[in-house]
Amino acid sequence: MADGLDSKDILARMRWTTTRPHFIHGLYLDSILIERFNSRAENPRLEHCAPWLNQQQPEYWQQTNVSIMILRDFHKRQLKRVLHIYNQNETGYHTVQLLIECDVLPGSNYIRARFEMIFNGYDYIALNEDLSTGTTVGKAAEILTQEWEEKSFAKHVKSNLERECMNAVLTHLSYGKEFFLRTDIPKLHVNPKVRADGNVTLRCWALNFYHAELTLTWQRDGSNQNLDVEVIETRPAGDGTFQKWAAVVVPPGEEQRYTCHVDHEGLPEPITVRWEPPQPSVPIMTIVPGLVLGAVLMGAVVTLFIWKWRTKRKKRAGSESVSLWEHQAQLRVCPPS
Repeated sequence: MADGLDSKDILARMRWTTTRPHFIHGLYLDSILIERFNSRAENPRLEHCAPWLNQQQPEYWQQTNVSIMILRDFHKRQLKRVLHIYNQNETGYHTVQLLIECDVLPGSNYIRARFEMIFNGYDYIALNEDLSTGTTVGKAAEILTQEWEEKSFAKHVKSNLERECMNAVLTHLSYGKEFFLRTDIPKLHVNPKVRADGNVTLRCWALNFYHAELTLTWQRDGSNQNLDVEVIETRPAGDGTFQKWAAVVVPPGEEQRYTCHVDHEGLPEPITVRWEPPQPSVPIMTIVPGLVLGAVLMGAVVTLFIWKWRTKRKKRAGSESVSLWEHQAQLRVCPPS
């Protein structure tokens, strides 16, 4: 989101089975799920998944629920029409998927939109960038597109995307601007895993970051590494943040030559991390014998010192004086009670 605020995705899917239709609806803002509906939930209703939606008026939920029901009925009709075109009955497993998306930049300027519909994973209808013409794949898709043209369906969709979708994005941004304007710095770590061929996979993880734009690159001795590198797309973590990883395959023993470089708008400059092998810890059994040996040696030195001193005192002062000094020396080396 470095260059703007995008986008609102409406993902809807209808699964038709031999029992009853299953309708799923999800509303995303910047790849974050903010609303959902599941017709097979224990209490089917529109659920909000973002805290700022608590500020919406009751009228909003009433109108949105009505829109969901209209969308569900639209899915039913289109799926039944496709099954009729292919002379298929409604038993079995059939799906229709719909994607509606619009991108908006600050200043309320409409940028672009998408409308795609897929039937049973094959027949495909998509409006082109002008939102007036379309692209189709499959017999049923071609027939539906012709029928839609007769009803000026594309004009209705274009109007909806350019006005209603944009207004919805701006409304949600006004309520959730503190959430969307924040910046969460990624938490980073590198994990090694030995492969079956003896090489090592180093995986560089970036977790709990926001916004979604983040770059991970591997370098070997300071040069970019492109071979044997796998990078996944940024994925939502489910809590309003994102995660991503990049992995590289390295020869055993050369792990320290590879560094992972992370760039994110929340960082003042890119960060470099590498796998750090765990520091060997000194076993406690090594320490204890060492202490015992030290105590034994110290006792031997003290005993030698007393013996030498006692010998000298015998020569100087006689037996009575020596006995007194010996007693005092012994008191000094005895451990306290």
